[in-house]
Amino acid sequence: MRERIEEFLERKTREINDIAEYYPEKKSLFIDYDELSRFDLELAEELIQNPDTIIPIFRKILFEKLKPISEFVNEHKCYVRFYNLPREQGYTLLVRDITSDYVGKLIAIDGTVTKITDVLPKVLVARFVCNKCDTPHDVYQETRFLYEPPFCETCRKKTDFRFIPDESLWTDIQRLEIQEPLEILKGGEQARRIEIWAEDDITDLVKPGDKITVTGIVRLLKPKKRGAIYYKFIEANNIEGIEIEFEEIEIAEEDEKKIKELASDPRIYDKIIDSIAPTIYGYREVKEAIALQLFGGRPKKTLPDGTRLRPDIHILLVGDPGVAKSRMLQYVNQIAPKSIYVTGKGTTGAGLTATAEKDEFAEGGWTLKAGALVLAGGGIAAIDEFDKMSKDDREAMHEAMEQQTISVAKAGIVTKFLANTAILAAANPKFGRFDTYKPLGEQFDIPPTLLSRFDLIFPIRDILDKERDSEIAEHMLRVHKGGEEAEEVKPEIDPELFRKYIAYSRKNVFPILTEDAAEKIKNFYVSLRASSKETVKATPRQLEALIRLSEASAKIRLSDKVTVSDAERAIRLTEFVLREIAYDESTGQIDIDRVITQYPKSARDRIRIIENIIRELIERSDDGMAGLDEIIEEAREHNIDKFKTEEIINELKSKGIIYEPRHGRFMFTEG
Repeated sequence: MRERIEEFLERKTREINDIAEYYPEKKSLFIDYDELSRFDLELAEELIQNPDTIIPIFRKILFEKLKPISEFVNEHKCYVRFYNLPREQGYTLLVRDITSDYVGKLIAIDGTVTKITDVLPKVLVARFVCNKCDTPHDVYQETRFLYEPPFCETCRKKTDFRFIPDESLWTDIQRLEIQEPLEILKGGEQARRIEIWAEDDITDLVKPGDKITVTGIVRLLKPKKRGAIYYKFIEANNIEGIEIEFEEIEIAEEDEKKIKELASDPRIYDKIIDSIAPTIYGYREVKEAIALQLFGGRPKKTLPDGTRLRPDIHILLVGDPGVAKSRMLQYVNQIAPKSIYVTGKGTTGAGLTATAEKDEFAEGGWTLKAGALVLAGGGIAAIDEFDKMSKDDREAMHEAMEQQTISVAKAGIVTKFLANTAILAAANPKFGRFDTYKPLGEQFDIPPTLLSRFDLIFPIRDILDKERDSEIAEHMLRVHKGGEEAEEVKPEIDPELFRKYIAYSRKNVFPILTEDAAEKIKNFYVSLRASSKETVKATPRQLEALIRLSEASAKIRLSDKVTVSDAERAIRLTEFVLREIAYDESTGQIDIDRVITQYPKSARDRIRIIENIIRELIERSDDGMAGLDEIIEEAREHNIDKFKTEEIINELKSKGIIYEPRHGRFMFTEG
């Protein structure tokens, strides 16, 4: 076996010379397993079955080749690392498939990093000195525990030793935790996790949220107390970062053929919309928006200054109880190739973004653990009961939704995670149900700063309508009857093929805006803003949302060009949403400030009127103050009722614009 390894390494002369030249910056020789198996299949299989025998031979021969070239190379600090193991059972495994049969074997595993520790020093070659004769003994330490020599070579008997840290050889060690890729999970399956131990030049290569492939040996860790149950972990031989998003679903040639046939179908949009939550009646615009969200805009758009533009579409559903919001989210969680479903009540800001926690392995040090938005990177995070999240938890999402990064400064650790996740959130109105007599925009119990980050916001009202109620009842009864009647609500596209269709589109289709489509979007945006000099009907955020929606529409039919029809689809959905949430009855105009700021134009006008009334009353009064009753009386002449007037006065007081030196008498704090 040694001769075959020597013969194979003869092919790596250039790589070995590079290590000698750049040592210690470069310590490892990387070997493609596929290349090794083509050279000698028996040797490659022996490496998988007995890595503890084969890898040391590789390392010893590598050192023998390096020693004549460079005198600085340390025998214990040059490594042979393997990559590209076959992606089949027995070689590349899921965490759940790592059973006791694989202990001591070399395997590869894909996963997302959820937690990392600090890089800690570990004894590689420990120097012990005999307490009787002072003879030094060097012992290579293969495990986490410190092992003394069995006896003194000079005294020739078992004796006591003292450990000399300053004369020992040290290396770095880091522990990672990875979990299974979310795209392989189905339904409510839980992602399994496993620890990875990395040493020396493969430490500090990754951060939480990174997708990696680990090649390593399955090891067992002794329990702290005596027992028969051991814990498994992987001793990493190699770690590779991979740019795998949820698009990386295996698509066979037959599937690809079906996908292309579907894309050429003129009814493709209807088929996809009808395949989203078919058991839920109606909500066509909502389903169309979710379809666009699943496909997303064109990724990896970077401005000349390095700023990355968000391709992901964020959608918010605000609706009365019992209108199937949660069902919609759960369906998307099942159909999206990669997704996480969480609820606002059961989620903290740290759980969504990142958290710092104490770690026993790191001597009680702090480690960072990635949250749901980081782990769902490249997929969809479905957040139910969005309005039930605490204020602090919601604030943690601002950066993640727009910049698609999460900056963390916790427990002395400062870092930044990538959170390229599309958010589909569901919430209830402020008082449980929508009030028909109040503007919808005022009934969202979500801060305007967060609302403005959603591309589309759909209010879903439970309206009493006998005809519609009858249709919903018939639809639900068909679902529950089963048999032939249930076939009527069967999705037009098989869910598994639908998942592959989304994955294929996201992986292969990168549409570019045509001149006509760009002109259509520009004209709509400019005309919308120009139609009123008093209210703001749209902001640049709506313009970016229009572009993302248009790109997603093109991706649905696997087109590399965004056409006018795509732009029209995006405009139609945007107009529908603006009419629903931003229409101001008092002005008869669309006012986006009703949603994205605390005060729409009509509210700002009322505040200005009240301020002017107070100012005039102060000028006319003898004591330089304005009375509450007088303010209410004057406001009534401007069609502002008593309740609204008192509300505005309290608002001005809380903001420190006016104060109340005497009960019912007001003055301005400045001038």
